[in-house]
Amino acid sequence: MEFKRLLEERSKEAWDIYLPGLSIDCVVFGFHDGALKILLIKIKGQDLWGLPGGYIKKNEGLNDAASRILKDRTGAKNIYLQQFRAFGELNRSEGFFSDYDDTLWHKQRFISMGFYALVDYSQVQLMIDDISNACEWVSIDELPEFMMDHKNIFEHALVTLRKQLNCKPIGYNLLPENFTMPELQKLYEIILDKKLNRGNFFRKMTGYDILEKLDESRKGGAHKAPNLYKFDLDKYQTALKDGFKEGW
Repeated sequence: MEFKRLLEERSKEAWDIYLPGLSIDCVVFGFHDGALKILLIKIKGQDLWGLPGGYIKKNEGLNDAASRILKDRTGAKNIYLQQFRAFGELNRSEGFFSDYDDTLWHKQRFISMGFYALVDYSQVQLMIDDISNACEWVSIDELPEFMMDHKNIFEHALVTLRKQLNCKPIGYNLLPENFTMPELQKLYEIILDKKLNRGNFFRKMTGYDILEKLDESRKGGAHKAPNLYKFDLDKYQTALKDGFKEGW
């Protein structure tokens, strides 16, 4: 079924199922091959890319709706989800639906609740649904042209993530269970977009007391095998709640 006709069919039931005037857009961050990436989708018949999103059912909470939308799109369960801003500029999506009848549900004015999510790249199963023809990870350094105001939403999500890095731990949802200190530092450098001193990074991360050093090292390579670490989940959760006193 062509995209326009499919939306018109979906519109009929959407008026009964979802809360009017509210939508959700999610910036899903993943870390892979030394690059920070986000999950993007391409709607059928469109050249522009967009963020995963959806609507809020009348019988569910805001966070539950965001979790449902992301689970349907990624299959991932271990997701760190954070609401960061509302986006409500006038006519933010009107141009996208200019060829549709004004009664279409999707053409109404929506205030979008922006969420960012941190997920383990290896645990994500990309889902292509019946309104999209692509769902891909894209490096934040190689982003395509966005639909609607989705570039603005992404940029605010990245700024928020950088700010959070100054007061809360990041990494548990982005890295594999066991990782090296250079891998953790690389993640921080990419998010912050700046180089960090190796010695200072080590002292600060160990000083936070959220890491557990393992009795094994990463095998392979010509140099001394780096030590492996994992997060102490109890202390990590406490740091998420209480925050750090010193930032980057």
